[in-house]
Amino acid sequence: MDNKYAHVMHLGNPTNTIAVLNRYGFNFQKKFGQNFLIDENVVEKIVREAGVTKDDFVVEVGPGIGTMTQILCENAREVVAVEIDKKLIPILTEDTLSYYDNVTVINEDILKLDIKKLADEKNGGRPIKVVANLPYYITTPIIMGLFESHVPLDSITIMVQKEVADRMQCGPGTKDYGALSLAVQFYAKPKVVLNVPASCFMPRPNVDSAVIRLERFKTPPVDVKNEHLMFKIIRASFNQRRKTMLNSVGNSGIGITKEALTNALETMGLPLTIRGEALTLGQFAELSNLLG
Repeated sequence: MDNKYAHVMHLGNPTNTIAVLNRYGFNFQKKFGQNFLIDENVVEKIVREAGVTKDDFVVEVGPGIGTMTQILCENAREVVAVEIDKKLIPILTEDTLSYYDNVTVINEDILKLDIKKLADEKNGGRPIKVVANLPYYITTPIIMGLFESHVPLDSITIMVQKEVADRMQCGPGTKDYGALSLAVQFYAKPKVVLNVPASCFMPRPNVDSAVIRLERFKTPPVDVKNEHLMFKIIRASFNQRRKTMLNSVGNSGIGITKEALTNALETMGLPLTIRGEALTLGQFAELSNLLG
């Protein structure tokens, strides 16, 4: 760590976090899924695993009181921290991040923010890095929003519940395999880089977490004519995952008849009793190309 930051009250130290919370009389908001990291080693490892360098423009989603933001500022060229909770804005801008001249705090819902515009303005349209500690309920919409809007991305490094991280990187035939696994693996190469026990947070969550790095593919790993159709088929397959694809997709109302589906599955040499959980991403792409 750079010596010029030696005087900074780093929030990875729980004593400093408690002091800040007390100073502002801050109460944790359950609706925002607020759990702040209180382990300096973990914070530094996340930034290291995200591969953040002085060349990088980083968007942090949900900085909280700025625990990870501090370390990002010390390692990146520029940081934009997007925080939905307006009560945290003065803590960030007037206190915990006031030492840094390379950070902008935006009080906004990340799902409503034009990140592509931000990347154009702040990074000349070059790929950005996203780092986040995400609450459970918002993980999928944020990740998919970033991928589907075709924001120029280098990677997303996120802290999520451990079971969500497992779902993102697992393959066919496992109980965790689903629409999220396939969507993530279409856009990026997922790798769990760190397991984080519940004791590293305040307040302490009920489950352990994991940090997963999603490295964006420059080109998708499968050849698909219509990715929108493919994801419609994938979602329909897993909405009723215990049913065969003939029934789950054929009765889903997405405009694919059982007859067309039967022909496509037979062309692929797959049994008509097959369920979506048995198909690879490549097979979903092939099926979608046959049906499109």
